Amino acid sequence: MKIFLAISQIIYVISFLPWLLVFGMSFMSFDQGFGVWNVSFVGGIALYPVAVIAGAILGWILHKRSKRAAIIWNLVPLLWWVGIGSLFLFA
Repeated sequence: MKIFLAISQIIYVISFLPWLLVFGMSFMSFDQGFGVWNVSFVGGIALYPVAVIAGAILGWILHKRSKRAAIIWNLVPLLWWVGIGSLFLFA
């Protein structure tokens, strides 16, 4: 359990480098003006580090109480990976 938490969080920290590129590029969505969808898009991408930090903290807090809850909270940042991956796949 501890090994899974540690390895997944190391992968999340390594993923901050591509996230910086995606975050910087996301501001190009404002080229055609400001809109609710543009702000939501950039805001959603900007929340990735918050999800990683919250998932890591809650994962380590919950790992003694409930292993399943710890794994679920630790996997929350994967939602961003799935979202960006599907955007790149279908765009």
